[in-house]
Amino acid sequence: MVISGRIAVYLGGWLLRAWGAPAGRGSPISAMSVAIVLGMIVANTTGVSGRFQEGLQLAIKRVLRFGIILVGLKMSFFDVLSLGVLGVPAVAVGMAATMAAALGLARWLCVGSRFGILVAASTAVCGVTATVAMAPVIEAEDREVAYTVANVSLFGLAAMLTYPYLAHWLFPEQPGAAGMFLGMGIHDTSQVMGAALSYREIFDDEVALKAATVTKLTRNVFLVVAVPLLGWVYQREQARAAAAEETDPVKGPRPGSSRPGFMKLFPTFVLGFLAMAIVRSLGDAGLRGAEGLAFGLWDAAAWKDLTRLLGGTIAYAALGTAMAAVGLTTRFALFRGVGPRPFYLGAAAALAAGICALLLSALAGPLIQY
Repeated sequence: MVISGRIAVYLGGWLLRAWGAPAGRGSPISAMSVAIVLGMIVANTTGVSGRFQEGLQLAIKRVLRFGIILVGLKMSFFDVLSLGVLGVPAVAVGMAATMAAALGLARWLCVGSRFGILVAASTAVCGVTATVAMAPVIEAEDREVAYTVANVSLFGLAAMLTYPYLAHWLFPEQPGAAGMFLGMGIHDTSQVMGAALSYREIFDDEVALKAATVTKLTRNVFLVVAVPLLGWVYQREQARAAAAEETDPVKGPRPGSSRPGFMKLFPTFVLGFLAMAIVRSLGDAGLRGAEGLAFGLWDAAAWKDLTRLLGGTIAYAALGTAMAAVGLTTRFALFRGVGPRPFYLGAAAALAAGICALLLSALAGPLIQY
């Protein structure tokens, strides 16, 4: 699993160089997506011995949560505030509208509620990271996670390739709006960065790159709100379905009818993610103080290296390992009977995200200045 995760990181770097970007920049292809694909290839060719099942489940359940917690160190509330008074509400409204559209489309397409929740989280929040964060909350099946990751990879990549040109055509004299459009309309962080770097190289625009980066980080911070919210939506749907089955037409609800569990909406790893974001923000606040040191210990360069190591390198190694484990436990036979509807849902949700991003970027984007 760990080897698959490391191979995914190196393969992501190779894809980056094939893409033509200079060395040292983040790959536009998520290592987690590569990891799950590599795992699925192994699972469906050579197979995986049963002796590894305990380790695979450890990676899926424990290592995954550890990685999500560490990702919080990449999130600073100072980055969110830099979007300005109108920028943060615009991002929040865009995410809410995208989630509502995805959930509504899921019902219209008669796709299962878990698929709908996963697509809503991945499209509105932060792609693969939101998918793997949401999955344990709603007890999603491996095939549902794998299918959603495939949607993120496909439609996010399509947006990454086309949106830089569309953004420049829509907002030729408004780099803040162009950057916000890229940051709001594309799924995964790696894909947003790929699109933003392409925009900067093609159109020589540093402001759009910064706006896209901050907008995407703001969406990532909202993970701590989106996971409990979508978990509550899922619990309500499950409780309503259970109540309908348990209700006697004459005597009314039977004793013991299920009710949503409040504490399940706030899993420990999401609270850990929030705690790490607070730690990062407090450290950044220390850099702005009189001493210019994070927690009185690290200067700006050392603090940046530390948070990059923990929140970037180690976190993504953990998430890559977990995604490799998901792939290694996913056989193509699991997708029998799923049909194309989740694919249609992913496409429609991606389109809805793009439309919301366009409208809100036109409203709030011109006010962003760097």
